[in-house]
Amino acid sequence: MTLDVLGLLPWADWLALGLFFIGWVGYALFAKRRSRTHMTILAATNRERRRWMLRSTYRDNRIIDGSVVQVLSSSPSFFASTTLLIIGGLLAVLGTAEKAAELARELPFAARTSALVFDLKLALLTAIFIYAFFRFTWSMRQYSFGALLVGAAPNRDDGWTDEQRQAFADRAGGVMALAAESFNDGLRAYYQAFAVVAWFVSPWAFLAASWSVVWVLYRREFHSDVLTLLAQPETGPDAPG
Repeated sequence: MTLDVLGLLPWADWLALGLFFIGWVGYALFAKRRSRTHMTILAATNRERRRWMLRSTYRDNRIIDGSVVQVLSSSPSFFASTTLLIIGGLLAVLGTAEKAAELARELPFAARTSALVFDLKLALLTAIFIYAFFRFTWSMRQYSFGALLVGAAPNRDDGWTDEQRQAFADRAGGVMALAAESFNDGLRAYYQAFAVVAWFVSPWAFLAASWSVVWVLYRREFHSDVLTLLAQPETGPDAPG
């Protein structure tokens, strides 16, 4: 049975597929661990989220805070809707996979594969976008939880101590950070989906695209210009007196 499964794809395709998942999962684990000791875009923005939640406790009018939460949640909402359309398109192609495979074989740069292998590639793309959809919708829900916490935040004159306000900022900022992390996971899935598209050309193009995506993610997460600006030392107090 194992030999039958392995025989579905040439060894080059299995190699590229295995390194694709190693690169995706390995980078996610690496980025999460390295963020504990090195500043990343997510860590830098999470710091600002906590400061935002702390300062919101010193405001009586939170119209601005509500507007910011709405803007932040609009991005995962847009991507979730778009992902549904992509999944629908991929499922439609899977329903006519034989014709699609014939058309793909006519392209001069595409790999010559059987309809079954073509189906496997489409199935992988579909699975990636389904995963992205779940991450985007979970991000939307977490932002709604964050909005509840913003609404429940104490007012400036409620008599909360600085320690209580700090604890609230940790909790509310943590929820916003989790929402941002879920959105980030969905975006990474989109990047990896572009790498899978290269698999229709050849396994070597797939392998090169997979690790190119990892390199792009690494550069943007750890060595981008925007990170340099976000990581600059804080100035002034965390909240107005």
